[in-house]
Formats: sequence, structure tokens, C-alpha cells
Amino acid sequence: MPRSNGELVFDAPWQGRAFAMAIGLVDALGLRWEEFRNRLVAEIDAAPDRPYYESWLAALERLVADLQRGHQGLRGTPAHGSGMVGRFEGTGGSENCMSGRG
Repeated sequence: MPRSNGELVFDAPWQGRAFAMAIGLVDALGLRWEEFRNRLVAEIDAAPDRPYYESWLAALERLVADLQRGHQGLRGTPAHGSGMVGRFEGTGGSENCMSGRG
């Protein structure tokens, strides 16, 4: 994730909102973080030159569309109060999709 002195960095307000919406949706629905992360990786792979947070937005849109269609692969786990930011930083290969791209 893009950082400066340990703090998250966003080039525009919408980027921070997309970040927060993804975390909030996963947490509110009790989904596993992997449900979003897998979509983010797929979006980055599909358009590696696309700016990083545009891939976040595309992954969020895909997650919402899958939820609306009742996607069978979505699985929830208790996520409330779990600190989602800590869940994805520095875990199992997520550094590649959470790096400072874009």
C-alpha cells in the first residue's frame, strides 16, 4: 500500500473512499478479506498499467455485482471488530497486490 512515514497515502479523496468502502463492505457483511483481495489481484492482472486505486474500485464493483447475483463462492466469517487493515497487510502474498502501484 502506498505510504509516507507509515501513513496511507491517497492522491485524491475518492481513492480513500474506495479503500474505506471495500474494507467497510467486507467487514459489514462478515466476509473473508480474501473475497475482496482475490478480486483485486484479478483486476490488477487484467490491467497492470491501470492506476492502483482504479483497480481497487474495479474490484469493489465486481464484489458488489457478485453479491447482487448471489455469487455462490462468497463465504462469510465473523469480521466485526477484527481490524481489517491488519488482516491484509503483510499476509500471505498480499504484498504484491497491496504494493505502491499507481
